[in-house]
Amino acid sequence: MAHITYLTIGELAARSGVAVRTVRYYCDAGLLDAARTPTGHRVFEPGAVERLLLLRRLRAFGIGLAAIEDVLDGTRSLAEVIAAERVAVDDELDALNRRRALLWAVESAAPGCHDRRLNLLAAVTDPRAAHDVLVTFWRRRLAPLPTTAIDGFLDMNVPEPAPDAHPEHLIAYAELIAAVSNPGLATAMDDIIRHRGTPGIRDERRLLFDVADACVAVAPLVVAGHPPRPGPELDRYVEVHAIARDRRDTPSFRRRLLADAAGADHRIRRYWQLTTTLTGEAATSGTTQLWLSDALTVSMTGERGGR
Repeated sequence: MAHITYLTIGELAARSGVAVRTVRYYCDAGLLDAARTPTGHRVFEPGAVERLLLLRRLRAFGIGLAAIEDVLDGTRSLAEVIAAERVAVDDELDALNRRRALLWAVESAAPGCHDRRLNLLAAVTDPRAAHDVLVTFWRRRLAPLPTTAIDGFLDMNVPEPAPDAHPEHLIAYAELIAAVSNPGLATAMDDIIRHRGTPGIRDERRLLFDVADACVAVAPLVVAGHPPRPGPELDRYVEVHAIARDRRDTPSFRRRLLADAAGADHRIRRYWQLTTTLTGEAATSGTTQLWLSDALTVSMTGERGGR
């Protein structure tokens, strides 16, 4: 049997550059194995030097003791632990950047408006909770649709909170949360999506699908910056609503829809302006439907849309 030359705790500390009290701490934490002499002193096998050096290096990188124990015991690879720590650091940096942006957004408020800005931004201090508020709002608006269709709408129209959001984006996001927290917006959205002032909808699910198709058809015009105007896109939109009510596209029917279009009030326009700012997409479901609503106004009154 080979003879093992054990190291005293002082020798281990000297070879590794780790203080004796720290070696004792690691031993007590179960990260270093130690034998005991008949007199009760700790002694270590020579391999403890490399183990302690690895432990010290990982601690210098901010790795937690639980993760270090996994590496030392072979439960997790070094690469795996380092990658996980890097992700954690990224999350911490994102949180710090967001906190700084929130503070700056409050600080930059006009004199006398800091309290109001603070109250507004309180809704977005937790980005996931803020996003969930928007998701819940739209799931209720689109409840007749299947989950897959609603999920597709959310992906396109509900902005995700950016981890490195600029202060102005945080303010815009907070305005969205404030908007959907007002019951009046929910009613206005329901009115304009379905034209609820024009009764007789037979199949609400079918109507929502067909309205979505009409919005997709007009999206190229919205992206290109064409002003709202009569044309085949508007005709298709009106026909969708007429068929949903077993009606025909007549001047009187268009006048009825036009009366409903008054629901496209400033709150709805502001909501979709903010969404465009946050998503960078000109043709959201909202902006395309507003284009069609304004095109209906132009077709019936000769007035330019986009009020």
